[in-house]
Amino acid sequence: MSPQSSQTRYTVPGLSTKAGGQIIGLLAPRLHSLNDLALTLKHIHWNVVGPHFIAVHRMLDPQAVAVRGMADAVAERIAALGGEPQGTPGALVAARTWDDYSIGRADAIAHLGALDLVYTGIIEDHRKAAAKAASQDPVTEDLLIEHLRSLEQFQWFVRAHLESSSGALTTADAGTEDRAAKAAASSGKPAARSSTPRTAKKTAAGKRTR
Repeated sequence: MSPQSSQTRYTVPGLSTKAGGQIIGLLAPRLHSLNDLALTLKHIHWNVVGPHFIAVHRMLDPQAVAVRGMADAVAERIAALGGEPQGTPGALVAARTWDDYSIGRADAIAHLGALDLVYTGIIEDHRKAAAKAASQDPVTEDLLIEHLRSLEQFQWFVRAHLESSSGALTTADAGTEDRAAKAAASSGKPAARSSTPRTAKKTAAGKRTR
């Protein structure tokens, strides 16, 4: 979804309609990203297997609920700014810059390895959006920062399962979800069942952007 300054007839007090449109354009990809993340978390929740099944299965459900709340907050902010939040599957698929999550039924630790990369892409892009919003709309900046607190905590929960006793991440050098899943599962765990490794349509420093 592109910036909507030309379509925005009103916005919140204190912002010009041009600035409001620019913030809407900044938030639109974040809405798609959060909607995608919520679906991905539920997909993993349904498809984890292995010795860590119940712990990971239960850990991910509250994260999915929280992320759905973040998406709702972003959508409502877009509407308050005078924009039209796009929440349909077709709009998400058309606008996203990444491929579908590539791991199917797999060991819980393998899924967490792939999920670590998903969180990295989302957090990096949320930080960039917050920085861009800071000069024009501190309310939107505050909203994104609030999300980052939770997103970074959720990634910490994931990474705690991937960290060695020396403090290194088993997925540190993985550039795709498939490789991250295999790296996480390599220490005596069954390899992830997944499709042919795929890279995102657009990447930043070798990582998926969301």
